[in-house]
Amino acid sequence: MKKGIGLLSIIFLLSLMTLTPASAQDGWISIYNGKNFDGWKIGANATSFTIVDGNIQVAGPRAHLFYDGPVKNHMFKNFEFQATVMTKPGANSGIFIHTTYQEDGWPSQGYEVQVNQSHTDYKRTGSLYNVVDVKETYVKDNEWYTEYIKVEGKHITIKINDKVVVDYEEKDVDKREGDMKNKFLKSGTFALQAHDPKSVVLYKDIKVRPLTE
Repeated sequence: MKKGIGLLSIIFLLSLMTLTPASAQDGWISIYNGKNFDGWKIGANATSFTIVDGNIQVAGPRAHLFYDGPVKNHMFKNFEFQATVMTKPGANSGIFIHTTYQEDGWPSQGYEVQVNQSHTDYKRTGSLYNVVDVKETYVKDNEWYTEYIKVEGKHITIKINDKVVVDYEEKDVDKREGDMKNKFLKSGTFALQAHDPKSVVLYKDIKVRPLTE
């Protein structure tokens, strides 16, 4: 009897090791703790971001929530980023990469990766905003999905639920004008966007995996 129990215990422990989530072993680092905004910084209209049931809820006038934590001293160049997202009907938001903290206004640096299934803006979720605009809608409002962004060198890959929707090699940045003049890869942090009071979006499971630079 005791030998049998011992064997079962070993089998159980081995099964636990097999089921250990890959994210615990492959370099992914959580940058949102599910409790508060430690490691994040908000400027104007800070009340547009709240925590509801462990999720970051975005709902309010224009505002941006910047990652300001210790991972890579919030300065990323090559990386993989992933967040689990849910949009409510008519919502618009975005995830900024290679950006920098601003007290107010739309971020002037870096790229925006769109979050939008049904807002009046035709540029849908996964768009590399104003650079590679996705017109197809791959997920529905009121359902969780994953938004993945990879930057390596001058290459940007965006996936929605593991489907590649943008595969872009940066070029001709010296020819960009107006609002796009400073929208190019260099290095920077991440930011979540509150677009307008009618846009309600939820974020959770926000993580990053730094890559070799």
